Amino acid sequence: MIRQSRIDNYRTESFLADINFALRKIVCLLKPTKEITHDPASGAMKIKTITTFKNFFMDFVIGQEFTEDLGPVDGRTCQTTVSWEGDKLLCVQRGEKQGRGWTHWLDGDKLHLVRTSQGDVLTISKRE
Repeated sequence: MIRQSRIDNYRTESFLADINFALRKIVCLLKPTKEITHDPASGAMKIKTITTFKNFFMDFVIGQEFTEDLGPVDGRTCQTTVSWEGDKLLCVQRGEKQGRGWTHWLDGDKLHLVRTSQGDVLTISKRE
């Protein structure tokens, strides 16, 4: 389980990602906990992001496209594929905006996250 002390650059990222003003204000105050579980035999992975405001769950199989409902975040649905690129977990979201997704990787006891949209890096975070 990984705890985040604050959400780095979320104001900029959420503005660029079309997240409404009220939700942006709330999210900037959150200190989420992220839980990632993976079954290497089946490729099944679950990512839980837990906050006092709202929880988000992703349940998928590595390398298989699935429909991701991001309605609570920004009102959209997209086709998502998560795969391994070396030691990094790469997420590609296909929908109304091209080039959206994220990359996660571990470096020691820190979980790194880079979010992208339309080819631009929106935020870079490190969680311990």
